[in-house]
Amino acid sequence: MRAGQTERNTKETKIAVKMNLDGKGEYAISTGVGFFDHMLELFACHSGIDLAVNVQGDLKVDAHHSIEDVGIVIGKLLHELLGDKKGITRYAVSYIPMDESLARTVIDVSGRPCFVFRCDGLKGKIGEFDAELVEEFLRAVCSYGMITMHTELLYGNNLHHMAEAIFKSFAHALHDAVKIQGDKIPSSKGVLE
Repeated sequence: MRAGQTERNTKETKIAVKMNLDGKGEYAISTGVGFFDHMLELFACHSGIDLAVNVQGDLKVDAHHSIEDVGIVIGKLLHELLGDKKGITRYAVSYIPMDESLARTVIDVSGRPCFVFRCDGLKGKIGEFDAELVEEFLRAVCSYGMITMHTELLYGNNLHHMAEAIFKSFAHALHDAVKIQGDKIPSSKGVLE
């Protein structure tokens, strides 16, 4: 079973994460940032990844450290749980609509971090949440998860819907990319690192 847990403690945040890549999409999320909790909950639900996240962050400053650091921890744990990536699908594409918004995520669980984020218009506040932190979270996941990912918001008007489409698109693409479909490392080099 591809499951594990980890912690990261700094002067800015204390974070504990449990993850099961072969789960049922169950979750227990407490970051202190309501909208971000909502995004992580729907990420777990739509990816099928069991996810527990507990954060104590310096929210008196703002949510930036908490959200970016959760991305770091999730990325590191994801990379660890995937191991040599034997048998994974590796590549995936997901288009997800959320009412008037449409997002696309193209992913390669390659062992090489690269993140392209083309989501014009995702700026401003969603409640107390800074919409640009969606990019910071995903960048951290890709950087520390050693993933190549291209995320695009093709169109949208409502910031909540735009962010939700992006998170759901990421969830579905990751689900498809990490699922086991064989017993070989999906690379002509024989290694993904």
